[in-house]
Amino acid sequence: MSQIIRLEIKKRIGYIIINKPKANGYDIHFMKLLAEKIEVAALNDEVKIIALKSALPRFFCAGADIKVFQKNTVVENKEMVNYANLVAKKLHEIPKITVALINGHALGGGLELALACDIRLASDADYQIGMSEINLGLMPGNGGTQRLIRLINLSRALEFLLKGNSITPDQAFDIGLVNQFYPESEFEALSTAYLENLASGSGSAMKAIKQAVNQGIELSLEEGLLLETKLADSLYDTEDAKEGLKAFIERRSPNFK
Repeated sequence: MSQIIRLEIKKRIGYIIINKPKANGYDIHFMKLLAEKIEVAALNDEVKIIALKSALPRFFCAGADIKVFQKNTVVENKEMVNYANLVAKKLHEIPKITVALINGHALGGGLELALACDIRLASDADYQIGMSEINLGLMPGNGGTQRLIRLINLSRALEFLLKGNSITPDQAFDIGLVNQFYPESEFEALSTAYLENLASGSGSAMKAIKQAVNQGIELSLEEGLLLETKLADSLYDTEDAKEGLKAFIERRSPNFK
């Protein structure tokens, strides 16, 4: 069971790989394992970027296992949702950049996991992206409504949630739900190159930028500018800043620690 979720570290990237056939449908055990792996990657100084990906060919994550959800008591389901929210919160709040690699169906709570990440990369394979909870008489409960309205047009987000229809990866790219859209045949190579490029940046600067963006969106402009100034000031005397300035003068690429 421990191989349902595994962590692989390559070139400063912590790949959290989910492998629960047939569709990566989650239960509370799955979420506990995922929370543990995120925490391990977050505390590892070698890791700059955390990437969430699937080992299954057709599914990123289909959300909660409906059969388990139906058998559970209301109390058990609430506990599972609480853990799912904890995982989404970790992905959103940890100081490292989190990226979802979507190369298969991302549905319901599976899409909510992707939305909790800072960045989403998608392939043009034949799969669907959606939150159809309304068709079950439910609504997204792992941050789906709140994160979606912060990513795309408010009216379009509301329509997406109310209709419960899935969209294709290219449609998701068109509305800004995913950041990059790659051919399926090149998805692994291009997404890896993207992640390695991100990981070459300054970890301390990335941490500060993520904090400025995630906290600043909830503040007034004046408060956000004060936060930005405070965070920017904190970087001037860091080893990364010294290396970045030195590399610029020497006309070479910086080697951030």
